[in-house]
Amino acid sequence: MKTFPLFLKLAGRRVLLVGGGSVAASKLSALLESGACVTVVAPSIGTELERPGVELLRRAFQPTDLIGCWFVVVAATPAVASEVAAAAAERCIFVNAADEAEIANAYLGSVVRRAGVTVAISTGGTAPALAALLREALESLLPLDLDEWMATARRLRKSWRAESVPMGLRRPLLLRALDELYAQRRSA
Repeated sequence: MKTFPLFLKLAGRRVLLVGGGSVAASKLSALLESGACVTVVAPSIGTELERPGVELLRRAFQPTDLIGCWFVVVAATPAVASEVAAAAAERCIFVNAADEAEIANAYLGSVVRRAGVTVAISTGGTAPALAALLREALESLLPLDLDEWMATARRLRKSWRAESVPMGLRRPLLLRALDELYAQRRSA
């Protein structure tokens, strides 16, 4: 089954993280970096999940934990993941379930972030180690001066929008501008 790739703006939105171990902790950092308001629920919660602003509920998952949630990440047993996914489906909430691709309906990718650019690779939850290897390969291919590329692209986009430059013309214009960046360096 094909997935629809997208990036979520979770800043200020409630996200439930079900699980209290090291896998849950590895998911927590990215959720907090996105600005999500995270609640962790698990009978036992490790100290690595005790972070400022994170609500901790030391008990088993309850379907009412989903009230007001935009997204759920499960890092728990398959039985708990199934229970959470069923309750979330009733409420039309997407669920990522660590190492339970068949239960999940949202997959977290292997991510590269540099200079305002985010690249995510997904294998639909079926081969996360391969996604990580591909991420490392792509990371090594990104230009070291990507920050200059971004500054150029942002500046040009602003002027193109003001001048109503058609979308179809923007990519070749950007490529020409980036070529000029390198030509200036070669001549300097």
